[in-house]
Amino acid sequence: MKTKTVWKIDPSHTEIGFKVKSMMISTVSGHFEDFAGSVEASDDNFMDANFNFTAQIGSINTNDQDRDTHLKSDDFFNAAQYPQLKFVSKSYNGDKLTGDLTIRDVTKEISLDVDYNGTVLDPYGQTKAGFEFEGTLKRKDFNLKWNAVTEAGNVVVSDKVKLVVSVQFVKRVLYNEKVTI
Repeated sequence: MKTKTVWKIDPSHTEIGFKVKSMMISTVSGHFEDFAGSVEASDDNFMDANFNFTAQIGSINTNDQDRDTHLKSDDFFNAAQYPQLKFVSKSYNGDKLTGDLTIRDVTKEISLDVDYNGTVLDPYGQTKAGFEFEGTLKRKDFNLKWNAVTEAGNVVVSDKVKLVVSVQFVKRVLYNEKVTI
């Protein structure tokens, strides 16, 4: 038996963000406000970690209510039919996190660069671990296909989306897992 520790996302110290070019001249940033996630690992170096994450599409926030409403529509995420996105890891090696991302009805493997910022004991006796994840994806791969062309010939929304995620996990629960060698 091998013991694994469950770490839960601390939402007050986490930001799930993205950036995308608008009209190819500026960058729009956004984030999800309602999300959950965890990581399970045998020890505090996380080398055998399994990461899981969900975000509620209805919580998308780009600081523009009209744009957010459009992003929730069928032109993009279709929040009514597909209310959440989901990530389930397949592998983590300390520098890269690879897993399946599901948006709408499409699941694709993505890889994210990882900075593990360490583990500390906070003033309240809780053990916390910090990570930063970055990567890119093509939104059209996930059926987020809407676009338009400006009079100058620029596309309104780039296909390339940069993911920028800062996460703090809180150590929670221990349980036993059988390990076959």
